[in-house]
Formats: sequence, C-alpha cells, structure tokens
Amino acid sequence: MSLGLLLACSSVVTAQSPTSCAREVVVQPGDTLASLAEQYYGEASAYGEILAATNAQAALDASFARIANPNLIGAGWKLCLPGLPQPATDRASRNAGQPPVQAMSANPLVALMPLIQRISRLSIPNLRSEDHPGSLIDLEETLTPGPNYNRYLASYRSEGLKIYALMTIPSEPMPPGGWPVIVFNHGYMPPDRYQSTSGYEEHIDAFARHGYIVFRPDYRGYGNSQGEAAGGYDIPNYTVDVLNAVASLQQFPQAAPHRVGMWGHSLGGTITLYSMESGAEIKAGVIWAGVVGSYPDLLALWESHPALLPSQATAWRDLLLNTFGAPDQNPVFWNPISPLNYLADLSGPLQLHHGSNDESVPAGFSRQLAQQAQAAGKIVDYYEYPGDDHNLSLSSATALERSLAFFDYYLKPKG
Repeated sequence: MSLGLLLACSSVVTAQSPTSCAREVVVQPGDTLASLAEQYYGEASAYGEILAATNAQAALDASFARIANPNLIGAGWKLCLPGLPQPATDRASRNAGQPPVQAMSANPLVALMPLIQRISRLSIPNLRSEDHPGSLIDLEETLTPGPNYNRYLASYRSEGLKIYALMTIPSEPMPPGGWPVIVFNHGYMPPDRYQSTSGYEEHIDAFARHGYIVFRPDYRGYGNSQGEAAGGYDIPNYTVDVLNAVASLQQFPQAAPHRVGMWGHSLGGTITLYSMESGAEIKAGVIWAGVVGSYPDLLALWESHPALLPSQATAWRDLLLNTFGAPDQNPVFWNPISPLNYLADLSGPLQLHHGSNDESVPAGFSRQLAQQAQAAGKIVDYYEYPGDDHNLSLSSATALERSLAFFDYYLKPKG
C-alpha cells in the first residue's frame, strides 16, 4: 500500500474513531510528559501520544488540560492517556500499581500509524510547523575552566525531556548584546560510550577561546539525558532536541539571540542541515564529513557497506523499504524527508569540509550538497582534504581555522 493511500485511509480511521482515553490521570508535582509516558508505557518517547490525545480531548471537554508547551505541565492538570499501538511494558504496572494500558487495535493500518506519524515528523514542512520553545538553561555543575572561558554541565528541556549539554561561556567582559553562540552537534557514537564532558576537546576549545558560547547537546538518551537514543535518519528526535537548544539559548541572558551558528560532524551534520531548513534562526552552519547524501545514496551506501549503519538502525531501514518501497518507487514519501529538496530554505551560508579518504561517509555527499546548494542560490564554501579521513585527522588545524574565520565573518559584528 502506498503512503498516499495509507494517509488517506488514516484520515478515515481518524474521522470514524476519535481519540479516546484508556486512562485519565491528574498531574502530580514533579511530573513531566516524559516521566508519565515512562511510568505508564515504559517508554519516555511515548509522551507525544499523551500530548496529542490530551489536546484532542481538551477540544471536546474543557476539564482536560490544553498543553501549549510540552515542556511545561502543571500539577492538577487532567491528561488523557490513550491506548498505544505497542503493548505497554511491565514497568507501567510496577510503577503505577495498575494494569498496563492495552493496545488500541489489531488492525494492520492502525498498527502502521505510529510509524507513519513518526516518519512524517521528519519532513521539513512538518518540522517548520511544530513549536520548539526550549526552556530556561540550568547550569547543573561547574567544570574545570578553560584559559579564558568557563565550562559547565548544563540542562534544558526538549519535549518534556531533560537534556544535558556541555556549555562554555567566555570569562572576559561581555560585549553589548551578548556573546555569539555555536551549537555543537556531535556525531554518532554508541550511547553507552558517550560522555558529556569529553570528546571534541580541540574543536570546542578553538571556538570557546575565541569569544563564543559553545553549547553541545547530548541528545536524548546520551549521557544523562532522558529519553531513548533514537533519531537522525528516520525520526527527528535529535533534531528536535537541537531546535529546542537553539530556542533555549535565545533565552539565555549572556547569549546574543540573533548571532547563533551551528557546527556538526557526521550525524551532527545531518542534524545541522535539517535544523537550518526548519525555520530556526541559525545564521551560519559548518559541517565536517556530514551524512548529507540523498536517501537513495544513503540506502545504496548502507547496502554496500552494512557495517556503516548503526546496528539498531538496520531494522528501521528494512521496515521503511518494506513498507513504503524504494525512493524511486515512492517519491511522495521519500522527498519531503530529504533536506536536499529544501536547500532554498537554508537559514544561512554553509561551509563544508570532507576528507577524500573518508571510509565512513563518501566525500561525494558533501560535494553534491555544495553543488545543489549553490544551484539553489545559497552561499557555500567547500573544502576537500586529499587523503584525509572521517575525522579530518591530518587537516583538523586547517579546517578549524577556516571554520572559525567563517563563523567570525557571519556571527560577529563588523568593524
């Protein structure tokens, strides 16, 4: 069944079967949507179903809360917990002392709807339509300072989840309007090997010592961040966390809200590209060895080099292909989720760096992005480093110097 037919059928299903509540709950002090989803469904990322069901009920019954900001819910609010298409885990009954919420339906179409909804969230138009309000940033822990900047373990909220980040703030007198900001998007690594306060030290130090606030979100499921470590190429969770980071930084007293840039490596490059096309105020982006190919190119790469696809992502790749067909068979599904189709909407200039001997991500991905972005009328600088690898190990000093000069030009006041 094609995506168009699935979506048409889903409209019928929705019209005939309005959301009902499997359970009604009253928010207690300290509850978040994520903690309630974890409690009742054993899955923090199920908060979206609670949000949607509660707002649907609020339109019919004023006793239910109307949730405008998923990061902010209040004690005493009445929420609607729907039945989810996936069975709840035993954690729900263990935590709540109640039987787990049962599945809504065995109908195959209904079972596919969560997949359709999650994937559709990845589309650029949908990301633009969503609200990513961020929150206030809390400085949780003071770390060892740098030569002219302070380092902190910080936190903020993204869709009700508490997300941690490494943050640097210059220790010198603040310029008028605040410090320019670089949101730093790290590449993929196994979550159990990730540490909030280590990795990319040379890169972060280079930006921090030159008068930037650097903010490296852990993404959900990384470090101590709440939620499941899933996102990137099939669902927008990590991009949503980064968009909420941008909004949070724009509320931070020492940050210049209109001088925000973004740096990304590998998977972080994917997130940077999605973020810059999603309506966020990102004035300039730098991508190193970005996974920025088209979906046909990505699928071909992963088929020929399966070891390059994270093991947990193999299942969703196969599920997408089996459900929606290959990109050339179903462009209605694949085109909206590809950032290469929205390059005219980039929020600022791009600078791309890639090693010619990158065995993880072909340099052709960045080369193609540069050509297509220029054809879309965007400013793009592309640097390819002969013989260098995925981390630009041989050329990092040169690439950092170019990255810094690029950010200085677009993020710092002239004159």
